[in-house]
Amino acid sequence: MATISVQTQPDTQPLPVQAESITRYLVPIGRILFSAIFIMASFGHFSRPMIEHGAAHGVPFANILVPLSGLIALAGGLSVLLGCWTRLGASLLIVFLIPVTLTMHNFWAMADPAQAQTNQIMFIKNFSMIGGALIIAYFGAGPCSIDRWWERRRMGRIS
Repeated sequence: MATISVQTQPDTQPLPVQAESITRYLVPIGRILFSAIFIMASFGHFSRPMIEHGAAHGVPFANILVPLSGLIALAGGLSVLLGCWTRLGASLLIVFLIPVTLTMHNFWAMADPAQAQTNQIMFIKNFSMIGGALIIAYFGAGPCSIDRWWERRRMGRIS
């Protein structure tokens, strides 16, 4: 019996130097786009209408927990935006998203079909953002970040 040897190549080829210098900015742009929703929405969590909305959805101690969730979203969003303690910031966003998604977008318990459909979309959106936050929590900030600068400084590459 003859054996066949197959040589495989990696899935990706190295990028040309010019493309590599451009693509290093994709991660910070992604961090900006990902964090924007958390930063912008966080300020609403301190408003009376948002606190009442949370209370209407059964959030216990809404006067405390809704603004606290705003602080968590703001801290996590700023952390990811700046690339500073990014893994912690992404973890904060996960801590924010899970209860908010389950409590505020429980489409399965809504009688009005239009309201249920809107909340199902919001549920799926939040679910995908949890996935994005998990990826950031695993891989970190990437290039062009405070975390990367600290890492390089610790390794003695910059002063």
